[in-house]
Amino acid sequence: MTGFRRPLLIAHRGFPGLRLEHTRASYELAIDEGADYIEPDVVATKDGQLVVRHENEISGTTDVADHPEFADRKATKIIDGSSLTGWFTEDFTLAELKTLRTKERIPDIRPHNVELNGTTLILTFDEVVQIAAEGTQRRGSTVGIYVETKHPSYFASVGLDLNDLLMDSLEGHGLNRQEAPVIIQSFESANLRELDARTPLFLVRLVSPKQRADLDDLSDIASFADAIGPQKDLVIPRTKDGQLGEPTDLVDRAHAAGLEVHIWTMRDEPKFLPAGHSALEEYAAFFETGVDGLFTDWTSTAVEARDAWTG
Repeated sequence: MTGFRRPLLIAHRGFPGLRLEHTRASYELAIDEGADYIEPDVVATKDGQLVVRHENEISGTTDVADHPEFADRKATKIIDGSSLTGWFTEDFTLAELKTLRTKERIPDIRPHNVELNGTTLILTFDEVVQIAAEGTQRRGSTVGIYVETKHPSYFASVGLDLNDLLMDSLEGHGLNRQEAPVIIQSFESANLRELDARTPLFLVRLVSPKQRADLDDLSDIASFADAIGPQKDLVIPRTKDGQLGEPTDLVDRAHAAGLEVHIWTMRDEPKFLPAGHSALEEYAAFFETGVDGLFTDWTSTAVEARDAWTG
């Protein structure tokens, strides 16, 4: 799957700029606007089902706090070194989670999505696979799935192996094969190393700014992954006044190590844009660095920008 002709456009949680993230409407809009891949984050339920949420703590994206029958499920847990208080998917069965409704995660930034609160259900990973298949048929071109395993070490510690659950699902759909339109990503290396021995699928090691030291040895990452997924400031840093600075050498170094580079995340809202740049200008700057793909919250803008850049 290396050597994409044009940068991949990955619909980050669907089209959360205009729809509630990780919902059917969000994924379907992204597909219809031209995304190459739709991106679900997967976490596990108490009964070993994969559901699609940004985090396993769901008070920020569902109405769970409004359900008195679940009040006693509120808990404080340490997730990847951070203390979180709320409601966690691993304490609910899938049937219980299906009684909840989703809501906007960042209402102050996306107030137009608040009116959609309470209208949609939590999806399973299997349902997202079906949405991609339906989208492929509807538009006549392949819709890929770019899935992130969230907190795999934590889930393993509570007896829920995300790799096993994901492999079982992919096998069931006939998608654990070389040419399947599926990419798997993770911020952790250990589970990717284990997946590398179990699947021929394209693997991506995500890298946050806090993990930038991991980029010092790209040859190690290349031993188990096919690409890196750095936060975009690691490719073009921001200056002190919020503008785009000079690109780093990360893309060139990654390519030299045989790795692709898929950056995250492009957004249209002014709060997220570099000073003095429109969204289209920001896309153009990153395309010029040679990135092989990017995550976007606004598929339509990404498509417009790529079309303009490729001519």
